[in-house]
Amino acid sequence: MIILAATPIGNLGDASRRLIEVLENADVVVAEDTRTTGRLLQALKIENRPRLIALHDHNEKQKSAELAALALESDVVVVSDAGMPAISDPGYGLVAEAVAQGVTVTAIPGPSAVLMALAISGLPTDRFTFEGFLPRKPGERRSTLRALATEPRTMVFFESPSRLAASLADMGAAFGDERRIAVCRELTKFYEEVRRGDAAELAAWAADGVKGEIVVVVEGAPARAASAEDALSQVQALVASGIRLKEAAAEVAGLTGLSSRDLYQAALAARNS
Repeated sequence: MIILAATPIGNLGDASRRLIEVLENADVVVAEDTRTTGRLLQALKIENRPRLIALHDHNEKQKSAELAALALESDVVVVSDAGMPAISDPGYGLVAEAVAQGVTVTAIPGPSAVLMALAISGLPTDRFTFEGFLPRKPGERRSTLRALATEPRTMVFFESPSRLAASLADMGAAFGDERRIAVCRELTKFYEEVRRGDAAELAAWAADGVKGEIVVVVEGAPARAASAEDALSQVQALVASGIRLKEAAAEVAGLTGLSSRDLYQAALAARNS
Protein backbone atom coordinates (compact mmCIF):
# COMPACT_ATOMS: atom_id res chain seq x y z
CA MET A 1 0.00 0.00 0.00
CA ILE A 2 0.86 3.69 -0.11
CA ILE A 3 1.25 5.19 3.38
CA LEU A 4 1.17 8.99 3.54
CA ALA A 5 3.02 9.86 6.76
CA ALA A 6 2.72 13.31 8.35
CA THR A 7 6.01 14.60 9.74
CA PRO A 8 6.66 17.38 12.30
CA ILE A 9 6.31 20.95 11.03
CA GLY A 10 8.99 22.18 13.41
CA ASN A 11 8.98 20.47 16.78
CA LEU A 12 10.37 16.92 16.75
CA GLY A 13 8.27 16.14 19.80
CA ASP A 14 5.23 16.11 17.53
CA ALA A 15 6.41 12.97 15.74
CA SER A 16 3.79 10.34 16.49
CA ARG A 17 4.54 6.84 17.73
CA ARG A 18 2.97 5.47 14.55
CA LEU A 19 5.27 7.61 12.40
CA ILE A 20 8.34 6.34 14.22
CA GLU A 21 7.17 2.72 14.02
CA VAL A 22 6.46 2.86 10.29
CA LEU A 23 9.81 4.52 9.56
CA GLU A 24 11.62 1.95 11.70
CA ASN A 25 10.14 -0.86 9.60
CA ALA A 26 9.97 0.76 6.15
CA ASP A 27 11.81 -0.76 3.21
CA VAL A 28 11.02 2.15 0.87
CA VAL A 29 10.49 5.80 1.80
CA VAL A 30 9.50 8.29 -0.88
CA ALA A 31 10.66 11.75 0.19
CA GLU A 32 10.25 15.30 -1.05
CA ASP A 33 13.94 15.84 -0.24
CA THR A 34 15.96 12.74 0.63
CA ARG A 35 18.56 14.82 2.53
CA THR A 36 15.89 16.38 4.76
CA THR A 37 14.34 12.96 5.39
CA GLY A 38 17.76 11.48 6.17
CA ARG A 39 18.26 14.15 8.82
CA LEU A 40 14.79 13.42 10.21
CA LEU A 41 15.61 9.72 10.56
CA GLN A 42 18.78 10.63 12.45
CA ALA A 43 17.00 13.15 14.69
CA LEU A 44 14.34 10.57 15.59
CA LYS A 45 17.11 8.04 16.32
CA ILE A 46 15.76 5.59 13.76
CA GLU A 47 18.37 2.93 13.02
CA ASN A 48 16.57 1.57 9.98
CA ARG A 49 18.07 2.66 6.67
CA PRO A 50 15.27 2.35 4.11
CA ARG A 51 15.71 2.92 0.41
CA LEU A 52 15.06 6.65 -0.15
CA ILE A 53 13.44 7.75 -3.41
CA ALA A 54 13.00 11.43 -4.28
CA LEU A 55 9.53 12.63 -5.32
CA HIS A 56 9.17 16.33 -6.03
CA ASP A 57 7.36 18.74 -8.34
CA HIS A 58 9.77 18.11 -11.21
CA ASN A 59 9.56 14.31 -11.33
CA GLU A 60 6.22 13.34 -9.77
CA LYS A 61 4.46 12.93 -13.10
CA GLN A 62 7.15 10.57 -14.37
CA LYS A 63 7.70 8.60 -11.15
CA SER A 64 4.10 8.07 -9.99
CA ALA A 65 3.31 5.03 -12.14
CA GLU A 66 6.55 3.32 -11.16
CA LEU A 67 6.01 3.98 -7.45
CA ALA A 68 2.36 2.89 -7.54
CA ALA A 69 3.45 -0.39 -9.18
CA LEU A 70 6.09 -0.80 -6.47
CA ALA A 71 3.38 -0.37 -3.82
CA LEU A 72 1.56 -3.40 -5.25
CA GLU A 73 4.50 -5.50 -4.03
CA SER A 74 5.42 -3.81 -0.74
CA ASP A 75 4.48 -0.87 1.44
CA VAL A 76 5.72 2.51 0.25
CA VAL A 77 5.94 5.25 2.87
CA VAL A 78 5.58 8.80 1.53
CA VAL A 79 6.81 11.84 3.48
CA SER A 80 7.21 15.53 2.71
CA ASP A 81 9.70 17.88 4.34
CA ALA A 82 7.04 18.87 6.89
CA GLY A 83 3.38 18.10 7.45
CA MET A 84 1.10 15.88 5.38
CA PRO A 85 2.24 14.80 1.90
CA ALA A 86 -0.02 15.88 -0.99
CA ILE A 87 -1.21 19.01 0.86
CA SER A 88 0.66 21.81 -0.95
CA ASP A 89 3.49 19.28 -1.23
CA PRO A 90 4.25 16.38 -3.63
CA GLY A 91 2.01 13.34 -3.31
CA TYR A 92 -1.28 14.11 -5.05
CA GLY A 93 -0.13 12.73 -8.40
CA LEU A 94 1.13 9.55 -6.77
CA VAL A 95 -2.12 9.04 -4.87
CA ALA A 96 -4.18 9.57 -8.03
CA GLU A 97 -2.05 7.02 -9.89
CA ALA A 98 -2.27 4.56 -7.00
CA VAL A 99 -6.06 4.82 -6.97
CA ALA A 100 -6.13 4.25 -10.73
CA GLN A 101 -3.99 1.12 -10.32
CA GLY A 102 -6.11 -0.21 -7.46
CA VAL A 103 -3.42 0.30 -4.82
CA THR A 104 -4.58 0.84 -1.25
CA VAL A 105 -3.78 4.32 0.11
CA THR A 106 -3.80 5.18 3.80
CA ALA A 107 -2.30 7.89 5.99
CA ILE A 108 -0.68 8.43 9.35
CA PRO A 109 -2.21 11.70 10.55
CA GLY A 110 -0.13 14.28 12.32
CA PRO A 111 1.00 17.91 12.40
CA SER A 112 -0.67 20.35 10.01
CA ALA A 113 0.30 24.01 9.66
CA VAL A 114 -3.06 24.69 7.99
CA LEU A 115 -5.19 23.36 10.83
CA MET A 116 -2.96 24.72 13.59
CA ALA A 117 -2.98 28.24 12.14
CA LEU A 118 -6.75 28.10 11.65
CA ALA A 119 -7.31 26.90 15.21
CA ILE A 120 -5.21 29.61 16.86
CA SER A 121 -6.14 32.47 14.51
CA GLY A 122 -9.20 33.58 16.44
CA LEU A 123 -11.21 33.57 13.20
CA PRO A 124 -14.23 31.37 12.41
CA THR A 125 -13.28 27.70 12.02
CA ASP A 126 -16.63 26.13 11.09
CA ARG A 127 -16.07 26.60 7.35
CA PHE A 128 -12.73 27.34 5.70
CA THR A 129 -10.83 27.03 2.44
CA PHE A 130 -7.13 26.33 1.93
CA GLU A 131 -5.66 28.35 -0.95
CA GLY A 132 -2.01 27.26 -0.74
CA PHE A 133 0.64 29.69 -2.00
CA LEU A 134 -0.45 32.80 -3.85
CA PRO A 135 1.08 33.38 -7.31
CA ARG A 136 4.56 34.92 -7.29
CA LYS A 137 3.81 37.51 -9.98
CA PRO A 138 2.04 40.62 -8.60
CA GLY A 139 -0.55 40.79 -11.38
CA GLU A 140 -1.54 37.14 -11.02
CA ARG A 141 -1.61 37.44 -7.23
CA ARG A 142 -3.94 40.45 -7.34
CA SER A 143 -6.21 38.71 -9.83
CA THR A 144 -6.41 35.64 -7.59
CA LEU A 145 -7.25 37.75 -4.55
CA ARG A 146 -9.93 39.72 -6.41
CA ALA A 147 -11.56 36.42 -7.36
CA LEU A 148 -11.67 35.51 -3.65
CA ALA A 149 -13.11 38.85 -2.51
CA THR A 150 -16.61 37.41 -2.00
CA GLU A 151 -15.49 34.08 -0.50
CA PRO A 152 -17.51 33.78 2.75
CA ARG A 153 -15.35 31.10 4.37
CA THR A 154 -12.21 31.75 6.37
CA MET A 155 -9.24 31.50 3.99
CA VAL A 156 -5.84 29.97 4.76
CA PHE A 157 -2.75 30.80 2.68
CA PHE A 158 0.92 29.85 2.73
CA GLU A 159 3.32 32.68 1.93
CA SER A 160 7.02 33.33 1.55
CA PRO A 161 8.54 35.78 4.07
CA SER A 162 9.97 37.83 1.20
CA ARG A 163 6.52 38.30 -0.37
CA LEU A 164 4.47 38.62 2.82
CA ALA A 165 4.30 42.44 2.98
CA ALA A 166 3.28 42.73 -0.69
CA SER A 167 0.67 39.99 -0.35
CA LEU A 168 -0.85 41.61 2.74
CA ALA A 169 -1.04 44.95 0.93
CA ASP A 170 -2.75 43.24 -2.01
CA MET A 171 -5.18 41.57 0.39
CA GLY A 172 -6.10 44.98 1.76
CA ALA A 173 -6.76 46.25 -1.75
CA ALA A 174 -8.82 43.20 -2.73
CA PHE A 175 -10.70 42.53 0.51
CA GLY A 176 -10.74 45.91 2.28
CA ASP A 177 -8.98 46.80 5.50
CA GLU A 178 -11.95 45.82 7.63
CA ARG A 179 -11.14 42.11 7.28
CA ARG A 180 -9.43 40.46 10.25
CA ILE A 181 -6.18 38.67 9.46
CA ALA A 182 -3.83 36.49 11.48
CA VAL A 183 -0.23 35.93 10.39
CA CYS A 184 1.14 32.77 12.01
CA ARG A 185 4.91 32.36 11.94
CA GLU A 186 7.22 29.46 12.86
CA LEU A 187 4.41 27.26 14.19
CA THR A 188 5.49 24.74 16.89
CA LYS A 189 9.02 26.23 16.89
CA PHE A 190 10.85 28.27 19.53
CA TYR A 191 10.03 31.61 17.88
CA GLU A 192 6.36 30.83 17.22
CA GLU A 193 4.41 34.06 16.79
CA VAL A 194 0.88 35.11 15.83
CA ARG A 195 0.21 38.67 14.69
CA ARG A 196 -3.42 39.76 14.38
CA GLY A 197 -4.83 42.90 12.80
CA ASP A 198 -6.02 44.33 9.51
CA ALA A 199 -4.15 44.16 6.22
CA ALA A 200 -2.61 47.64 6.48
CA GLU A 201 -1.33 47.11 10.03
CA LEU A 202 0.18 43.74 9.23
CA ALA A 203 1.71 44.91 5.94
CA ALA A 204 3.47 47.73 7.80
CA TRP A 205 4.81 45.23 10.34
CA ALA A 206 5.98 42.81 7.64
CA ALA A 207 7.69 45.60 5.69
CA ASP A 208 10.51 45.58 8.27
CA GLY A 209 11.31 41.99 7.32
CA VAL A 210 9.93 38.68 8.55
CA LYS A 211 11.65 35.30 8.83
CA GLY A 212 10.41 31.73 9.02
CA GLU A 213 7.53 29.64 7.72
CA ILE A 214 4.39 31.73 7.26
CA VAL A 215 0.67 30.90 7.29
CA VAL A 216 -1.88 33.68 6.73
CA VAL A 217 -5.49 33.27 7.88
CA VAL A 218 -8.05 35.74 6.52
CA GLU A 219 -11.62 36.36 7.61
CA GLY A 220 -14.23 35.52 4.99
CA ALA A 221 -16.43 38.08 3.29
CA PRO A 222 -19.46 39.29 5.24
CA ALA A 223 -22.88 38.14 4.11
CA ARG A 224 -24.01 40.17 1.12
CA ALA A 225 -27.32 41.96 1.12
CA ALA A 226 -29.63 40.38 -1.43
CA SER A 227 -33.24 40.70 -2.43
CA ALA A 228 -35.63 37.93 -1.54
CA GLU A 229 -36.19 37.31 -5.25
CA ASP A 230 -32.50 36.91 -5.99
CA ALA A 231 -32.05 34.64 -3.02
CA LEU A 232 -34.98 32.47 -4.09
CA SER A 233 -33.46 32.17 -7.56
CA GLN A 234 -30.18 31.01 -5.98
CA VAL A 235 -32.03 28.37 -3.95
CA GLN A 236 -33.89 27.13 -7.03
CA ALA A 237 -30.64 26.93 -9.01
CA LEU A 238 -29.01 24.85 -6.29
CA VAL A 239 -32.01 22.53 -6.12
CA ALA A 240 -31.90 22.15 -9.91
CA SER A 241 -28.25 21.09 -9.58
CA GLY A 242 -29.25 18.24 -7.28
CA ILE A 243 -28.93 19.74 -3.79
CA ARG A 244 -31.77 19.07 -1.32
CA LEU A 245 -34.08 22.05 -0.76
CA LYS A 246 -33.33 22.30 2.95
CA GLU A 247 -29.59 22.33 2.34
CA ALA A 248 -29.92 24.82 -0.52
CA ALA A 249 -31.95 27.19 1.64
CA ALA A 250 -29.40 26.95 4.44
CA GLU A 251 -26.48 27.64 2.08
CA VAL A 252 -28.10 30.71 0.50
CA ALA A 253 -29.15 31.96 3.93
CA GLY A 254 -25.53 31.78 5.04
CA LEU A 255 -24.43 33.83 2.03
CA THR A 256 -27.18 36.45 2.16
CA GLY A 257 -28.12 36.76 5.82
CA LEU A 258 -31.75 35.98 5.01
CA SER A 259 -33.82 33.47 6.95
CA SER A 260 -33.27 29.86 5.96
CA ARG A 261 -36.86 29.03 6.99
CA ASP A 262 -38.30 31.87 4.87
CA LEU A 263 -36.27 30.81 1.84
CA TYR A 264 -37.39 27.20 2.30
CA GLN A 265 -41.05 28.19 2.53
CA ALA A 266 -40.77 30.54 -0.46
CA ALA A 267 -39.20 27.78 -2.57
CA LEU A 268 -41.94 25.36 -1.56
CA ALA A 269 -44.63 27.90 -2.45
CA ALA A 270 -43.00 28.60 -5.82
CA ARG A 271 -42.79 24.88 -6.52
CA ASN A 272 -46.48 24.34 -5.78
CA SER A 273 -47.77 27.42 -7.59
